[in-house]
Amino acid sequence: MPEPRYRQVSIETTPYYHCISRCVRRAYLCGSDAHTGFNFEHRRRWIVHRIKQVCSVFAVDLCAYAIMSNHYHVVVKIDTQRVTGWTDEAVARRWMQLFSGPPLMRQYLAGNNLTEHQLNSIGELFTLWRERLADLSWLMRCINEPIARMANREDHCTGSFWEGRFKSQALLDDRALLACMAYVDLNPIRAAMAMTPEQSDYTSIQERIKHPDSNGLAPFSEQYGEAIPFNLRDYLELVDWGGREVSRNKPGYIPAAAPPILLRLNMNASPVLNYLAKSDLRSAGALGPVSRLRDFAASVGRKFVKGHLLGGRLCPERA
Repeated sequence: MPEPRYRQVSIETTPYYHCISRCVRRAYLCGSDAHTGFNFEHRRRWIVHRIKQVCSVFAVDLCAYAIMSNHYHVVVKIDTQRVTGWTDEAVARRWMQLFSGPPLMRQYLAGNNLTEHQLNSIGELFTLWRERLADLSWLMRCINEPIARMANREDHCTGSFWEGRFKSQALLDDRALLACMAYVDLNPIRAAMAMTPEQSDYTSIQERIKHPDSNGLAPFSEQYGEAIPFNLRDYLELVDWGGREVSRNKPGYIPAAAPPILLRLNMNASPVLNYLAKSDLRSAGALGPVSRLRDFAASVGRKFVKGHLLGGRLCPERA
C-alpha cells in the first residue's frame, strides 16, 4: 500500500524534491508512437508551459525538468519563507491565477465593504491558500489536472490520463540534488532520443544552454541559501560528461576524466555514472547520506526509508 504523502515529504528536513508523473499504462500519450502512428509531441509543450506557470504562482523554484513520451520529471525547491512573506492580497491574487475563486473573494479584492462574518470567511481562505501555495501535492495537482482535461478533450474521451499518484523523492543534501538534476536532464540521451544535452528537447538543460537568461528556471549560485547551490559551468560540465559516458558504461567501468565538482563534493565518479546511466530508478523515497536518510525517516514518522545502499555509494558521509 502506498505511503501517504505526509510520510514522504518533510519540508523542515529538505526543500528539494524530485517528482515523476506517468501516463496511464505508460502509453505514448504525450509523444510519438511508432506502432500506432499517432503523434502527440505538442502535448510536451503543454506540460512545459504548465509546469512553469504553476511554479511561478507557487512558492516554488523549478530546478530541472524533462518531458518524455509517457512521463515527465521535475526537480523543485519549496520555499516556505517566501510564502510567509506574501501579503494576504498577494496570496489571493496568485491563487486566482489558477482558480476562479469564490465571488466573496472577488468582492474583497475589489474593495467592497464586507461584514465581520464575511471577513472571517475570507481570513480562512487566506490561511488555506497560503498553505497550498507551498504544498508539493497541490503543486503537482495544479500541473496535472488541466493537462489531463486538455488531452481528453482532444481525444474525445474521458477517464484517467495520468497514473493515480505521482512519485516523489526527497533530496537530502547538495550531492543528491546535483546527481538527481543531472539524471533528469540526461533522460533523452539515455532513451536515445538525443545525442547531446543541447539537442535534448523539452529539458531544462537545453533551455539553460540555448536561453541562459531564462527566468523560468531557478538560478545557480554558490552562495548558501540560493536556489541551486552550484556553479552553472560546473553543472553543465557534469551533464556533458554524463551524456558522453552513460552509453559506454559497463560494470566496473571507471571514467578517466570526471568533472572537478565531483571531487569537491566528495563524490566518486563510478557510482555517479552508474546512477546517471540507470534507465529507471527504483522507488527510493529519499536520496542522500545514510545519516540524513535516518533523520528524514524519523521526521516523517517512519522507521525506515529505502535508499541506504544507493545513498551510501552516491553520497558518502562527510568527515
